[in-house]
Amino acid sequence: MRRIAGMVVALLALAAIGLGGWRLHAAREGVVEAPLAVGEIPARVFRPASGAAGPVVVVAHGFAGSQQMMQAFAVTLARGGYVAVTFDFPGHGRNPVPLAGGLSDDRAAAGALMAALGRVAEVARGLGDGRLALLGHSMAADIVVRFAFGRTDVTATVALSGFGPEVTAEHPRNLLLLVGAWEPEFLRDAARRLAGAGAERVTLGRFEDGTARRYAFAAGVEHIGILYSRDALAESLGWFDGVFGRTGSGFLDIRGGALALLFGGLLALGWPLSMLLPRAVAQVEGGGMGWWRFWPVVLVPAVLTPLLLRLVPRRFLPLLLGDYIALHCALYGVLTGLLLWWRGAGWSGARPGRVAVGAAGVAAYAMLSFGVATDLLLASFLPVGMRAWLVPVMLCGTLPWFLADEWAVRGPHAARLAAPATKLAFLVSLLIAVALDPRRLFFLIIIVPVMLLFLAVYGLVGRWSWRVTGTPLPAAIGHALALAWALAATFPLVE
Repeated sequence: MRRIAGMVVALLALAAIGLGGWRLHAAREGVVEAPLAVGEIPARVFRPASGAAGPVVVVAHGFAGSQQMMQAFAVTLARGGYVAVTFDFPGHGRNPVPLAGGLSDDRAAAGALMAALGRVAEVARGLGDGRLALLGHSMAADIVVRFAFGRTDVTATVALSGFGPEVTAEHPRNLLLLVGAWEPEFLRDAARRLAGAGAERVTLGRFEDGTARRYAFAAGVEHIGILYSRDALAESLGWFDGVFGRTGSGFLDIRGGALALLFGGLLALGWPLSMLLPRAVAQVEGGGMGWWRFWPVVLVPAVLTPLLLRLVPRRFLPLLLGDYIALHCALYGVLTGLLLWWRGAGWSGARPGRVAVGAAGVAAYAMLSFGVATDLLLASFLPVGMRAWLVPVMLCGTLPWFLADEWAVRGPHAARLAAPATKLAFLVSLLIAVALDPRRLFFLIIIVPVMLLFLAVYGLVGRWSWRVTGTPLPAAIGHALALAWALAATFPLVE
């Protein structure tokens, strides 16, 4: 019966993957995509298949992002007759050049980002009819506004979720500000202040002399969700059409549903695939225990880890906050392991060869299914250049934590909801670390929602793996490698 259910789930998952992929592919109908050479800067150009030379829009991603995150805007603009160009900033995606300054020197970082934007804009301008516009998200929202300030050759600027550099009534020319309705109030206040009173969904000024100003709040989305928002796509396309006097197809690449189908199908496929893992023990094992004995294992590492790391030097990797994450995971895992030993949680009797095969299967599923789809559609997931040697370094941190955590939440006597409790405690621990050192660790707040999604998926797949293999070890090792890979591939490289 279990095999039949697995086959049914596999077929439904494959159908969801196929449907989601088809919808994403269909959105690109009439769009030609190709790489663009801008020195060492990875870039891509999206243009109408008709070959028409419309205005060029350079589309810039935010902090810790990559050009894949901006595809919905690039496809929407190309379907509307524009030439859209995406690229990776220094220290981001597949750009091999580290970001100067990092978070410690705003002037150096802004200079490096603006220089990269300028190089891409100079090359991109020649791909269209000579007219140029800019669109940027988060960090890049501020960069495109600064870059366009005082320049008459940038006809329009769209800033999504920007922090609000100073502007005037004339500069930058034709400015649209967009913020997610669920974003912090200070971002919404910045949009109101920069666009001017009365400019919410109302265009003030004139396109002809570059004084047009407008702001809007994208309904039902936050800082990342705005990149897939119907409101944000429609406002941006409408703004450029108004500036350049164009009437396009009105097509919007609303890909949230297709992405949900694709990634939901990939997750569901993990259950039948887990049935192929080898049995590693005769009887299921794990260190899980009842809540009365388990609560110190949940709470003590969450509190002690950020407090103890205040005493440890944390800058030794060219990966922004990668050193801190590695140390946090490693210490958290060691503390959890010591508490499990104190509680007499026992040790594994699994067969090492079968554990290794199971771990390879879990890691391959995580990196070849979710990893490939993520790299194509969401964010760069390939650790190129110096990022490659950072994977084993990050693994030194993620492996102790996953080994201890998986052992703590699995077993025949494990407390109910132990797995979500330890994952939530880990995220709370990261927030405590931010509260203790907000200047240096503020960026961790941005990644907490992404980490929550990662850990929810890992927890579910870990349970499936444990039930089949009988031991928590394959999932712990496989997921430690997958997370180390993801962190090394996505966190910004800095000097």
